[in-house]
Amino acid sequence: QVQLVESGGTLVHPGRSLTLSCTASGFDFDYYAVGWFRQAPGKEREGISCITMDRSTHYADAVKGRFTISRDSARTIQLRMDNLTPEDTGVYYCAVDLNRWGITLDQFMCLSASEYDHWGQGTQVTVSS
Repeated sequence: QVQLVESGGTLVHPGRSLTLSCTASGFDFDYYAVGWFRQAPGKEREGISCITMDRSTHYADAVKGRFTISRDSARTIQLRMDNLTPEDTGVYYCAVDLNRWGITLDQFMCLSASEYDHWGQGTQVTVSS
C-alpha cells in the first residue's frame, strides 16, 4: 500500500530549529520529485520546498535560506527548518506524484500542489513563545 507519513512536528519557540521527516511505504522516492507544503490557519496550502529526481532543490521565498530539504534515504525526505518564526506555524504535508516516475519538474511545477497526487496526513508545527 502506498503511503506517506510526516513526522517531527511540535511546538517550538521562535528562533529554534526543527526537522520534519516524510517517510514512504510501498515505494521509493528515488525517481520522484517530492514536495513539502504547509497550510496555516485560514490560508491556502502553499508550496515551501521540493526536491526533484536529480536532487535539485527549490524553495519558496518565505523560507529560502532558512529551510533545507534533503533525501535522507530511499524512503525518507527531510526538511530542516532553522530560525523559525510564528509565521511558519501550520500543518506541514509532503507529497509525491506517482505518475511522474523519472520526470524532472521545474521550480514552478515542483512547488505547485496541483502537480501532486499522493499526500501524507500532515504534521502540526507551532512556533510560539
